[in-house]
Amino acid sequence: MGGGVSRTQLVGEGRVEAPGMQRSAVDEALPETAPAKAAAPGPRRVGVLGGTFGPPHIGHLWLATLAAHELGLDRVLFVPAAQPPHKRRRRVTAAAHRLLMTRLAIAFDPLFELSGIEMERPGPSYTVDTMAELQRAYGDRARMFLVMAVDSLTQIDTWREPERILAMAEWAVGPRPGSAAPSAEWLHERFGTSASRIHLLDGPGLAVSATQIRERVAAGRAIRYLVPRAVEELVLDQRLYRRRP
Repeated sequence: MGGGVSRTQLVGEGRVEAPGMQRSAVDEALPETAPAKAAAPGPRRVGVLGGTFGPPHIGHLWLATLAAHELGLDRVLFVPAAQPPHKRRRRVTAAAHRLLMTRLAIAFDPLFELSGIEMERPGPSYTVDTMAELQRAYGDRARMFLVMAVDSLTQIDTWREPERILAMAEWAVGPRPGSAAPSAEWLHERFGTSASRIHLLDGPGLAVSATQIRERVAAGRAIRYLVPRAVEELVLDQRLYRRRP
């Protein structure tokens, strides 16, 4: 998690406008944070899908959709990280671009909502801090579900305070090609009685990654249908992920 991104940063100099979008439309695409929206009557079952989203792709959308339909979620919050803790030594796409790409990716699905909560908090984007903030915002009005792919679950011991995260939110774990689903025995051994709060989603996994997409763009190869069309247009228009001369 890093510092916030202002509207001026996002719109300024025309550098992050999607093709064909006027500045007023980009301005409207900025997210309201989850705490701001929590003042109104909230949904009963809320999924939270965090990530770098550089760029957001069909794997993210499918995972959110699978969780929503398998667990009857009323909403899934997409939460782009400002400073991903596990990517501190890697170059990450500018926050303004990732926010706008995510907004464009989810724009036509009423189940999905963009939250800029991690962009407004300084320091690394730890999931435990995000879930604590969302829990304070929603209170008892929502049952929270943290959505992740199974490869994230296999790395859970590298996360900060995973037991506390599981106490605040149930986990919705989707499939990922190349990563086997954990057994019930392993889950119980690792998490004890809290293992009942971990839901393994039943559906196909998609072997799509943001790294793969960035590499394809750098090589001048097609990414159509790996990302939503609006995201593809923004990537090409802003010349994101191109190799530097």
